[in-house]
Amino acid sequence: MLHFVLLIACAVAIYLSCEWFVNAVEWLGERLNVGRMAVGTILAAFGTALPESVVTLVAVTSGATPEAKDIGVGAAMGGPLALATVAYGVTGAMLLLQRRKRRAAAPAGPPASGAADANGDAPLGTERDMRRLAKDQTWFLPVFVVKVALGLVAFAFKPVLGLAFFAVYAVYFWREIRGDHEEDDEGVELEPLKFQPKAASPATWAVVAQTLVTLVVIFFASQLFVHQLDAIGPMLGLSASVTALLLSPIATELPEIMNAVIWVRQGKTKLALANISGAMMIQATVPSGLGLLFTSWHFDSALLWSGVITMAAIGYLLLTMRAHRLTAGRLAVAAGFYVVFGLGLIPILA
Repeated sequence: MLHFVLLIACAVAIYLSCEWFVNAVEWLGERLNVGRMAVGTILAAFGTALPESVVTLVAVTSGATPEAKDIGVGAAMGGPLALATVAYGVTGAMLLLQRRKRRAAAPAGPPASGAADANGDAPLGTERDMRRLAKDQTWFLPVFVVKVALGLVAFAFKPVLGLAFFAVYAVYFWREIRGDHEEDDEGVELEPLKFQPKAASPATWAVVAQTLVTLVVIFFASQLFVHQLDAIGPMLGLSASVTALLLSPIATELPEIMNAVIWVRQGKTKLALANISGAMMIQATVPSGLGLLFTSWHFDSALLWSGVITMAAIGYLLLTMRAHRLTAGRLAVAAGFYVVFGLGLIPILA
């Protein structure tokens, strides 16, 4: 019972910390004078992915056995999988929920003319917005394909290629920071900083302090959450391998999922989607680079299956984005790929 109580307590702590974190990181973006979308793709994504990258670094550099080092490899594969499926799926579900609430509150009348599909589910933005989202996924997919391919081969200089993954993220980082963000028109008004709620323009030290404090809480709460899942899994009859491959990735990506939920609730859909795509780029490059440098980077059937499902999910999202047909409902469908992943694990781990 204690593990279940701690699990719920950690989830609440992560959610509340993320609410304070997104509040701080928006002010941090304003202080650094970066575009609104870079707040999601770079600042928020880097902040929430940093603790996971540290865990991967510790696993691959200080693991006493090959099995211990493989934990880092599994994290490098599980993170993108959870983001491409569960994180996008939860965001789509939240958007559908928000839309139902608005419709229930709105007076009855004829539907507004516009680009809504047969189910009344409108595309998530303009064609320009869809191109912007598709560009992020177009960055991610080739990097991820190379990442999976390297897990299937062995050659002498493979570890050196880890540096190339860091270089790719550096280019992506520079593009986002220096990019044109004139289309970033949602959520311009910033909520008061939690640390200084009465200040119209909070002090820079308060912005930095709130950002760092919330990151520390998110880091420790996330780690405790994962440990509770490791203990609860066997209680539910799940093997350690199933818990590690199926539940732990969701737990480690919980901060990004919470960020997306909070931003959707605040009506900042672009920031929510940008946070996920930015976190995916970090997960596709930094942990992978560390894994290549410090492990054999060899995939078993389960890791390969996770790579296949991740690529399938991104391929699905890319098709809908490029066709300007990405809706909340279709975004929610992405979570179904994680169900397929779980079902596919049954014969692999049997």
